[in-house]
Amino acid sequence: MDIDRRTFNSLLGATAAGAFLAAPAAAATPRARNVVLVHGLFADGSSWSEVIPLLQARGFNVTSVQNPLTTLPDAVAACRKVLDRQDGPTILAGHSFSGMIVTEAGVHPSVSALVYIAARAPDAGEDYAALAKTYPTPPASAGIVFDGDEGRLTEQAFLRDFAPDLPASKAKALYAAQWPFQKALLAGRTTNAAWRTKPSFYAISTQDRVIDPTLQRFMAKRMGATSIELASSHVSLLSHARQVADLIVAAGGKRP
Repeated sequence: MDIDRRTFNSLLGATAAGAFLAAPAAAATPRARNVVLVHGLFADGSSWSEVIPLLQARGFNVTSVQNPLTTLPDAVAACRKVLDRQDGPTILAGHSFSGMIVTEAGVHPSVSALVYIAARAPDAGEDYAALAKTYPTPPASAGIVFDGDEGRLTEQAFLRDFAPDLPASKAKALYAAQWPFQKALLAGRTTNAAWRTKPSFYAISTQDRVIDPTLQRFMAKRMGATSIELASSHVSLLSHARQVADLIVAAGGKRP
């Protein structure tokens, strides 16, 4: 890509929350013209609302996928439909659970780079739940409640564990728009690991109470991702939108 390690390090290191960790050994990333964003559990496509205008201002065509949160195949299919509509190299970015979708759908020929924002990043066929159990249990897990097969976070857990670094009024508005997920979604396993063949980038949230930060570091290191660390809750795409957008821009082969 046209941004070298030293430049990327200085640019992100100059921000209060970003710290450069590692760069992949992959070949130069093609310049991307499109960005496809995928949301995770307890949210919908509007969770990218702070990042989208920053990317649009940089000239990207941006689409935020509405993940159905029903089954992994359904979610991947929704993402692939959006990827099919893209014209030219496309960055595929996912937050939280949607790292599963990025990992599976990222083999799409239009995808030039992958970006994980505090996201799951399994290997092909890997049992992510089993992997996560080898790390400390994140506090948010205790706040998941089910109505039959439909799961969601309680308001207390949402404010305390999911989005604690947002203003309370904003976090409550985000909670009101929470999109429940189906139990079947959690049973899915990826059949591809797109990060094995595509340039990958990862934003680690060091104050995360949904996905353990040490697990995030493990996954980022395993994929050889270009990584930053943000002193953020799970929702860095809202609380640290500028740094997240800069990472996506860098994944597109441009200077932040």
